[in-house]
Amino acid sequence: MLDTLIIIPTYNERENVALITEAVLAESDSFSLLFVDDHSPDGTQVEIEKMQAKFPNRVFLLKREGKLGLGTAYIAGFKWGLEKNFEYLFEMDCDFSHDPKDLLRLKKRCVEGADLAIGSRYCRGGKIENWPFSRWLLSYFANLYVRIILWINIKDSTAGFKCYRRATLELIALDVITFKGYAFQICMKYAVLKKKLKVVEVPITFKDRLFGESKMSSGIFKEALFGVWKMKRLRL
Repeated sequence: MLDTLIIIPTYNERENVALITEAVLAESDSFSLLFVDDHSPDGTQVEIEKMQAKFPNRVFLLKREGKLGLGTAYIAGFKWGLEKNFEYLFEMDCDFSHDPKDLLRLKKRCVEGADLAIGSRYCRGGKIENWPFSRWLLSYFANLYVRIILWINIKDSTAGFKCYRRATLELIALDVITFKGYAFQICMKYAVLKKKLKVVEVPITFKDRLFGESKMSSGIFKEALFGVWKMKRLRL
């Protein structure tokens, strides 16, 4: 039964599309993939369409007209998945920093009763590979900052590898959330906690990408830095 949708935003991920598709779909017959592509100029959509031909009814593509940001891509993916009646919806990167072999571990926690399962780098057992110390330090203290400002007990608030139950997303005012980068990831977790739902962190090993380029920018960092204060006022 195809009850699980893995949503993967893409922008210039041509080298990773076939590899991630094969790896994800090999993990379970219950998985479908939705790529949300922001008009990649490198031919990403062509590669996705090849995967659609290879895996009909399991690989889908939402084409967008420009680079509109990670957060809006996930919102579009959530709405698509809810309309198609998927029971479990994932956020996942295309670059293998999130290991497809962890998908079933996260889903299992939601099947067992969690409303949101987070693939966490900073809970007990979580790890990061191939990051310079300076990047790890920035990420660690950014998460500490979020916990202090929002008063939440999530170790990895900027994590982008997550499994939601359908009912969880239906309770959140998705159109209110306009953040695009790390701030989006923080806000979604904050919204789930504000609804007094059950959130669990599952330890994962996060690996830096092998192909393509990181989409991280100073603008994304600043949005998160100041966005946490805005979140406190949102009606989520």
